[in-house]
Amino acid sequence: MGIARALAELGVRVIAAGVDALPSATEASGPEFRHLDVTSQEQVEALATSLTRLDILINCAGIIRRDEEFEMPTFLEVLNVNLAGAMRVSTVCRPLLRESGGCIVNMASMLSFFGGPRVPAYTASKGGIAQLTRSLAVAWAPEGIRVNAVAPGWIATPMTQALRDDPQRSTPILSRTPMARWGTPEDVAGPVIFLCSKAAAFVTGVILPVDGGYSVS
Repeated sequence: MGIARALAELGVRVIAAGVDALPSATEASGPEFRHLDVTSQEQVEALATSLTRLDILINCAGIIRRDEEFEMPTFLEVLNVNLAGAMRVSTVCRPLLRESGGCIVNMASMLSFFGGPRVPAYTASKGGIAQLTRSLAVAWAPEGIRVNAVAPGWIATPMTQALRDDPQRSTPILSRTPMARWGTPEDVAGPVIFLCSKAAAFVTGVILPVDGGYSVS
């Protein structure tokens, strides 16, 4: 929600869609909340057809199932949400983005570059997101659609709560991170806004790490 709120604060009309529990009402001057399961072609198409214009698409739906992803049903579930979901939404929204000369920002990860021993499906999906980003950037550039991704490092979200609560696991993470802290959703929102803006008009196919230096340390 950090990205949605940051864009809304800039005056962008934002629709935040997902399957998690959403606020019961749209915030004043904030995002509009809608239910969306990115594994459902019908739901994705219904949302897209409800729009008359789309300038920015941010694909950040994602799940992780630590230690369970070695089982094939779970492996496929994670890929369907994290990777196929991004492709599904992007292709359905392509005509709207072509008409507006819009852009896509995908949510990659530092695990787009490193192996994750407990999360083979999550890691595979994020590696796939990086390559999908590059492929769509090349394919859709002639239509005026830019496609980029951010690759967050260790960000303080509910997904990382267990890690942050365990000193034996959090200490090695912070000791490797040159900026010596957990990132925040706001830290990710800034680079996303840049990639969506006119300042990045000649930027496409980029996977931008937002990790406090973790990936280069």
